[in-house]
Amino acid sequence: MYDKYPFVAAGDSQECSIGWETIAARLQSCLRGHAPKLCIECYPGVFTSEIRDGLSGQLQPVQIVHTESLLYTPDEIEAMLAGYLPDDPVFGVMNSIEIADFFDPQKLADAKTAVRNHQHGLLLIVGIGAALLRDETALLVYADLARWEIQMRQRRHEIENIGLENRDESAAAQYKRAFFVDWRAADRLKRKLFSSIDFLLDTNVPATPKLISGDAFRSALEHCVTRPFRVVPLFDPGPWGGHWMEKVCDLPTEGVPNYAWCFDCVPEENSLLLGFGDARVEIPSIDLVFAHPKALLGQNVYERFGAEFPIRFDFLDTMGGGNLSLQVHPLTKFIREHFGMDYTQDESYYMLDAGEGAQVYLGLRDGIDPQAMIADLEEAQEGDFDFPAEKYVNQFPAKKHDHFLIPAGTVHCSGAESMVLEISATPYIFTFKLWDWGRLGLDGRPRPIHLKYGVENIQWDRTTEWVKKSLINRIEPLGSGAGWREERTGLHQLEFIETRRHWFTGVVPHNTNGGVHVLNLVEGEEAVVESPTAAFESFIVHYAETFIVPAQVREYTIRPHGAAIGKECATLQASVRTSS
Repeated sequence: MYDKYPFVAAGDSQECSIGWETIAARLQSCLRGHAPKLCIECYPGVFTSEIRDGLSGQLQPVQIVHTESLLYTPDEIEAMLAGYLPDDPVFGVMNSIEIADFFDPQKLADAKTAVRNHQHGLLLIVGIGAALLRDETALLVYADLARWEIQMRQRRHEIENIGLENRDESAAAQYKRAFFVDWRAADRLKRKLFSSIDFLLDTNVPATPKLISGDAFRSALEHCVTRPFRVVPLFDPGPWGGHWMEKVCDLPTEGVPNYAWCFDCVPEENSLLLGFGDARVEIPSIDLVFAHPKALLGQNVYERFGAEFPIRFDFLDTMGGGNLSLQVHPLTKFIREHFGMDYTQDESYYMLDAGEGAQVYLGLRDGIDPQAMIADLEEAQEGDFDFPAEKYVNQFPAKKHDHFLIPAGTVHCSGAESMVLEISATPYIFTFKLWDWGRLGLDGRPRPIHLKYGVENIQWDRTTEWVKKSLINRIEPLGSGAGWREERTGLHQLEFIETRRHWFTGVVPHNTNGGVHVLNLVEGEEAVVESPTAAFESFIVHYAETFIVPAQVREYTIRPHGAAIGKECATLQASVRTSS
């Protein structure tokens, strides 16, 4: 019953125009005057040539301005970014680069003058940074694209980074540059344009563009923060991946060795589907965070994190697979000094399911010699030596509904035969692998190991007894009512996320208390989320589905639904902790 394509109903079908011919006709009706100007701002990764070809045949522009012709040369761009993209296969440094910084100032100024002085016929401006050229008379279209589709295009070598000729570069290298530079710069411009775009263009499916008005786009986003919703889950194979999600989430198996990850609530990566009748318009879910951060996150969370979604839910499937890499996450001071991030990836493993022999590696054994462990890790990195993880790292048996807490600096990994709901903060990629069990990635290459960084962040005093006392099943009863009971399950006091589990056969009252909630139905086939005041329509969730309740919703209830009526269900709820 797991829904792989959840959507938020946003309007009638006539609001969405599909296909270049229909879109061109709609835009044509909005272009006025003897010297109309159509400006199409493109997110990095959008196929600008498809937009140009799709519209120019219908609209017959007298001139087309391609913004890539106004950029600095690739060598100049490489030099500009060198300080933010060190010689590391994964990590760079956060920065304040803007889209305008990629442009040759003289070329940009000349193009602006030409746009302003345009006299007759349609002028079409298309590409990254097109909005920098527009004047007040231009019709503004924003061509958007989900991060996941960008990554797929990178893997297929279909696109390049801003201003570069690097289509044949590895997907990992393209992703690194996009993560630290391209997407940040594009998002800064996007946020400035939200209130002024005339149309939004969904370019996720090649040759099937979809257009909605800017007003419909803004109205849909405003509607989303008034009710619970889900983002579109993403599934990906990995060298340790398993097969639990294939069955539970009804995933295709042909041509896919396994499914290792599901990004079930990572708004920077996921999409949000807006329903206009039978049509679905796909936008990056981060657009919602940018547009309504206070309503979505709550005032206190917004003041702490800004327009960033700080809670991440994802799945790690090793059922029939192998161990995750042995790893550690950076301490806050380290991630701030080395990568320019304000907070780090504290996390936890909640066991959605566990097979025979399931275990979690967590913390260090009592009495180990740190220098000996480092020496063995270094020797293993050189090859022809298997790091004896069991000698240095605790192994704890894991069963369904166990919760293991993993504050930054704690050595950890999930073992085989586990189905983990990973609940964490959201700095996305800052994992320091210490040992990867001597295996290769799916591309046949060794996965990057960051031993130097990892060793600098290991907290050597987090040993067996401390881990048992502080990090495993810290279950604390909090309250109960008719047909429900509530427990605190974590996280550790070093982590800013609070998690609570509700077991229920009846109606459970909830209140966001002004802060965003993220929940997963961890037990039971189906539940319904409702408003006590009918402020939003009833919202159905199924087993293992993650959903978001915006801060401004305030009161809501959850109860068993459908086949789950009469059975005990459970949700795991995460929020940003406001007090200890």
